[in-house]
Amino acid sequence: MTTNSPIRAHPHSMAELCDEGKRLYASALRTGRIGRAEAEAAPCLMEFALLDPDPDDADWLRPVPPTSVLAQRLRPLEREIQERRALAVELTDVFEPFMAISAQDRPSVHAITVLEGVTRINAAIGIATAECKSEILTVQPGGGRSEAILTEAVKRSQGIIERGITMRTLYQHTARHSQGTIAYAEYMRQGKVEVRTLEELIERLMIFDRTVAFIPARDDRQIALELRHPGLVEYLAKVFEQLWQRAAPLLEEAPYDPPTDGITGVQRSIARLLVEGHVDEAIARRLGMNVRTCRAHIAKIAAALGSGSRAQLGYLIAQSGILDQDRSK
Repeated sequence: MTTNSPIRAHPHSMAELCDEGKRLYASALRTGRIGRAEAEAAPCLMEFALLDPDPDDADWLRPVPPTSVLAQRLRPLEREIQERRALAVELTDVFEPFMAISAQDRPSVHAITVLEGVTRINAAIGIATAECKSEILTVQPGGGRSEAILTEAVKRSQGIIERGITMRTLYQHTARHSQGTIAYAEYMRQGKVEVRTLEELIERLMIFDRTVAFIPARDDRQIALELRHPGLVEYLAKVFEQLWQRAAPLLEEAPYDPPTDGITGVQRSIARLLVEGHVDEAIARRLGMNVRTCRAHIAKIAAALGSGSRAQLGYLIAQSGILDQDRSK
């Protein structure tokens, strides 16, 4: 059975004209016509109106001039471009009054910005560091830092030292057992950098020029808050100053806290947190030590007070008076 309808053997767009279609169209342009039977090898030529029937002979086709084809195809594109340009002008007219408002001398940043993901957090901190002019305050809880973290910190701090920026950092007393952290502090002494330690600290905090601060918004530190509200930043700076006054320089001997009834200062801090109802993991995190070390201290407290159970330990701590020294400070 035969059919008069052409078979579409190789569908494609005009912009991707097939090799056979290109060859036959070029041949038709050179000779002025092409046989209908020969053109069936490239049905796209008729589909894209590159060939028209010859009015004098139905067996032949005539090529449409390429200038005509191109003009016909470009016309809707040019119309679309003109419409989009007109839309761009309309949108500009609509938003121009608002852009004039935002350009006025008024704060253009949010008081609180949520930063999600370590990459975005580090990028924001990097910008704040680069824009900092005079002072950086940081609180870094959790004990000593790894070699990789300290190496990266040295690279970042080099620019801070060269720019003469004052930097004060608070670590926990447990950092005193980290040779890497001590070496970092020794290196930083060449600039206006001071490092002190406390037994217990608040969560991580960074303040730049007392105009922008960063705090974690989740325990895993995958989300942080960038704070630019003057009241919030000033409040955090005051918290830092209070902690700083109580802290001891890292490169000097820490104040000696004599044992009370065989309980050291660190163990008293653990005992206080136990009485407050904190679990081992939370206590270890607050004091910048690992959970195993924390539990070893708890075992020593229990042995010193003669406790046989965790429930009894809290009662004996409260009754022993070992926390009275903390209250008198």
